[in-house]
Amino acid sequence: MAMKVKEVVEIIPPKDVFVGNPDAAVTLMEFGEYESEDCAKANEVVKKLLEEFEGKIRFQFRHFPMTRIHQRSMKAGEAAVAASQVGKFWEMHNILFDNRRQLGTTSLKLYSKEAGISNKHFLEELINSTYGWQVRNDLNEGIEKGVRDVPAFFVNGELVAGKPTYENLSKDINSALKKVKKKAPLKQRA
Repeated sequence: MAMKVKEVVEIIPPKDVFVGNPDAAVTLMEFGEYESEDCAKANEVVKKLLEEFEGKIRFQFRHFPMTRIHQRSMKAGEAAVAASQVGKFWEMHNILFDNRRQLGTTSLKLYSKEAGISNKHFLEELINSTYGWQVRNDLNEGIEKGVRDVPAFFVNGELVAGKPTYENLSKDINSALKKVKKKAPLKQRA
């Protein structure tokens, strides 16, 4: 009798998904969730920062669902992780923020099509919480780093104090860029 071997599928974790220069010396990381008004506002700030510091930074979004306040934030995070498996994280990320008041499972399936995802199993994966552990891992890492509320930003691993305004975040990014330049070894003259 032949045994069926279950195919092992590797899941791309959120910590491996980013936008911007992959070799950038400065990493801007946000712990957030998709139902939060403040996170939606911060998303617009991040878009400006990516434009302003193009080529100098990379941005990473990590999931921190505040499920006591926003019951649908967990599934929305799972939908974003599912989208990242087919290279559509950022498309889904922005659609989720644009539709933050309508994040039911059926709506998430519709947003996946809007993001260009053709995965026939998308809804099934959401219902079965296929990517729940990846979202929980982000949440646990955020708690370990001292995150208590969203959005919480880090520049090269350092928690950004104050509100995540364009001014505050760009100041911290500029400061990190200066530190990196100071640490860069001087090139030898030939």
